[in-house]
Amino acid sequence: MSTQQDSGPAGNGVFRTKDVEQSIRDTEDPEFALRKSLSALDLTVFGVGVIIGTGIFVLTGVVARQTAGPATAIAFVVAGVVCALAALCYAEFASTVPVAGSAYTFSYASLGELPAWIIGWDLVLELALGCAVVAVGWSGYVRSLLGNAGASLPDFLSGTQHGRFGFDLLAFLLVLVLTCILVVGVKLSSRVTSIIVGVKVTVVLLVIIVGAFFVNGANYQPFIPPSEPAAGGGGLRAPLIQLMAGYTPTNFGVLGIFTAAAVVFFAFIGFDIVATAAEETVNPQRDVPRGILGSLFICTVLYVAVSLVVTGMQHYSQLTVDAPLADAFKSVGHPFWAGVISFGAAVGLTSVCMILLLGQTRVFFAMSRDGLLPRTFSRVHHRFGTPYRSTVLLGLIVAVVAGFTSIEELAELVNIGTLFAFVVVALGVIILRRKRPDLPRSFRTPLVPYLPIASVLASLWLMLNLPAETWLRFGAWMVIGVVVYALYGRAHSRLNVDG
Repeated sequence: MSTQQDSGPAGNGVFRTKDVEQSIRDTEDPEFALRKSLSALDLTVFGVGVIIGTGIFVLTGVVARQTAGPATAIAFVVAGVVCALAALCYAEFASTVPVAGSAYTFSYASLGELPAWIIGWDLVLELALGCAVVAVGWSGYVRSLLGNAGASLPDFLSGTQHGRFGFDLLAFLLVLVLTCILVVGVKLSSRVTSIIVGVKVTVVLLVIIVGAFFVNGANYQPFIPPSEPAAGGGGLRAPLIQLMAGYTPTNFGVLGIFTAAAVVFFAFIGFDIVATAAEETVNPQRDVPRGILGSLFICTVLYVAVSLVVTGMQHYSQLTVDAPLADAFKSVGHPFWAGVISFGAAVGLTSVCMILLLGQTRVFFAMSRDGLLPRTFSRVHHRFGTPYRSTVLLGLIVAVVAGFTSIEELAELVNIGTLFAFVVVALGVIILRRKRPDLPRSFRTPLVPYLPIASVLASLWLMLNLPAETWLRFGAWMVIGVVVYALYGRAHSRLNVDG
């Protein structure tokens, strides 16, 4: 049996760990306790709601045309397997440490305080920028629908585009509305999300079913197009692995499938958000693993089906980049379904934005409750049982960022932040198995340490395929985080104050 059963910190300095038992006891303090109201179905809906976004409506056609052809379906399977490796690690941690904060909380229990701070700081960036980016994308779809109806917003209220400065009013208002919903309660959030996800999945199923009638088998030839060199970017825009080892990714061919998998992987981002809601789940040990793995499986099946339909309706070389699914229906003479797809994308992005904001507020809440950020932000509302102060603060910040941000500059930072979290969680599973074998684990990651090691390697490989410029920006954000920890977090940590 382990001797770490007291409430004090394990270890000293910046690598002191927080006992799992203490983390769980912290959730029982009424002043800082979140209300438990979510089920496995709620979590699965959250997962599907955040995963299915622009990836299924845009990325499918882009990758088919530029990287893998009809074999994009295989690329989705490969990416799904990589995500499943990480999902199995998340599922064990979430069932063992059912506390808000996801990878931040997991790393605090296994790797230590400084690594936990770093991953928490990383998640705040990832989820905040992700929410802002999605809000801007939602605004674009809504403006397109307004244009079809003969209405439009003034240019200066339509966002920053093509070097023209502006304010994106629709994205700003969306984040404010979603912030109010999250303040009122996570159960209301789950009900709103359920309605949105129902509409979104219905639209996706209609695309699959209706599109299947227009599939032409000749468009699948060749299913795996002949290999050709990829045109890599120059300088800092080149993938890091290209600068380090001279390796240039390949388009099409068998290797092109893996290149495509590195791209479509980002269509799966979001299943880890389910783990941030563990503390608000009635039976987290059972329901969180079900929610994580269930949502990932459902989305993988839908992605594969959509990619097969769209490449069967229109030859991959003729797919458009901006709206491939909608334009595929236009190419077979059915513009009505193109409008339905645009509507589904606009509705679907609403739930993505809400759940990213939910995840960010829960990580911020957990860091505040541990004293690494001011504790006032971890106080919950006496009526709604939500961390209303941190939710309002972060909602306002994200709303402003969404109002003044264009998508292109920030999307890749979201990707590298997510993959970094995957690496930390996989390593944490191995470490906590060795340090605390006595902990009750209702879900156990199979083949430890081999499966977590495979998850780490797969995530690192995808990170190396991101531009060096993205690595530099990510590094700069991490340096700022270490400075904030040194000046505030370390001294105010509850392990330092109480221990």
